[in-house]
Amino acid sequence: MSSVPIRLIAHSHNGQESPIPGWHHAAQPAISELRPTQVLPQMRKHKLHKITGERYIASISTMINGREEDAKFYRRKRKRSWRGRRVCCVVPEHGVISCTTFNILAPIYKRLDHENTRESDYRAYWLSRNQRILDQLLADCSSIICLQEVWLGNEELVNLYEKRLGDANYDIFKLARTNNRGDGLLTAVSKGNFKVINYKELLFNDFGDRVAQLLHVESIIPFSPTGNGDENIQQEILIVNTHLLFPHDRTFCIVRLKQVYKILQYIEAYQKENKLGPMPVILSGDWNGSKRGQVYKFLRSQGFVSSYDQAHHYTDNDADCHKWVSHRNHRGNICGVDFIWLLNPNMQKKPLKTSWNQAVLAIIKNLLRAASLSEYNAYELLKADNSCDYITYSRFCQALYQLNLLHPNGLESEEIDELWAHADLDRNGVLDFQEFMTSIWNTEWRNQCEKACETEIILDQDLLSNKEVVYGFTVKDAVLFPPEVETGIWPDDYNLSDHAPLTVTFSPVKIFS
Repeated sequence: MSSVPIRLIAHSHNGQESPIPGWHHAAQPAISELRPTQVLPQMRKHKLHKITGERYIASISTMINGREEDAKFYRRKRKRSWRGRRVCCVVPEHGVISCTTFNILAPIYKRLDHENTRESDYRAYWLSRNQRILDQLLADCSSIICLQEVWLGNEELVNLYEKRLGDANYDIFKLARTNNRGDGLLTAVSKGNFKVINYKELLFNDFGDRVAQLLHVESIIPFSPTGNGDENIQQEILIVNTHLLFPHDRTFCIVRLKQVYKILQYIEAYQKENKLGPMPVILSGDWNGSKRGQVYKFLRSQGFVSSYDQAHHYTDNDADCHKWVSHRNHRGNICGVDFIWLLNPNMQKKPLKTSWNQAVLAIIKNLLRAASLSEYNAYELLKADNSCDYITYSRFCQALYQLNLLHPNGLESEEIDELWAHADLDRNGVLDFQEFMTSIWNTEWRNQCEKACETEIILDQDLLSNKEVVYGFTVKDAVLFPPEVETGIWPDDYNLSDHAPLTVTFSPVKIFS
């Protein structure tokens, strides 16, 4: 196996780089020769942060050797300190990149006591907390940083992020929520890793005033999926940063689902308009919903994988839904809502409209079940006073209204027509009981996702010679901080935000499409 050179860089609290004595560029060891026992003494000698270095070594060791036991033993999973200590990063060559998503909790929303005093009223508080957030971000050295709830209405805080991230060689893109909400999104892309080809802004224009950013980037350093330098490519990637509406009640599910639908429609339109070839898509942000929600299942049906769950070998089963958390909300509930989704070029399974219709029908089913209705009672409710044993289009529309899915930000007439056409399997203009059971009541997202994945694997093996070679990413590592959240516990002494930052490391891989 060919050697992959690395370099050791120390980062101080202000983001400045300095070389580590004894690890000069000319004397870089080969990755195949590197062992943690060789590197860690140097790190300790120069008062470098040990655990962070171990984490990066584990990532490289796993990439080269594929040894899961090494990754588990050396993966970073204990507290970091951001109070001015130098942090060691082992920076691998050949295209390994990282992405961090973090809802940093805007000071205008952070409550300081039970009387609704906000942090935004106390400059010293919010300035200190955001300095510590930046300390962490700069120490992690991620190639892509996606932040939510950035207080864009405060010029001093915006200047702080622009100055420190700019000095660290990042391109910075900001997008405020509509209607002067005060906060918004910030995406930072390392100039040493990527050139930004295009930047687009997506305004949902709904009552949540939510927005999304889309960046089309190309790698600066050629990727070598084989690691031997024989196939160096300039990889292009689409990156999305967003923050979905909070699900205040069940009727908000349709709004949140529409926000994701708009994002995926926009990505499809952008790729078609610009005649883009196959490329990976990374969706990052605060999705305000767990693995049990329709947004999660919708994205899974479109071939996206949750990077954190893939890195830790968690499934879509209920047993794995609460293995980790990333947010304690204003109600005191803890849940996992922050995701970095990966879609490789060979992974899209269904037409987008088909997945959308299935997702909406699943919401209808959940609302009916929430009313403690059996399948027979639910069918009778939709059928209403119709003496014939079927559901008419007009009764279907009335039921959608009763379920509160036809509000100004809910389903539109064209979407209702498409939904009806999807449910009416025999195209006779009515839904009988069998169609109701098949299209609405027995919709099983999880089985569909798993079968789609199995089908893709079979196709890749059987039709390998007929498929085009493309390049994507494999998830090498994923880490949440603080470490307790990785076990489903929210520590009371964590005060950086009400969210945990998630960092995922990706490695290029050759795939077939």
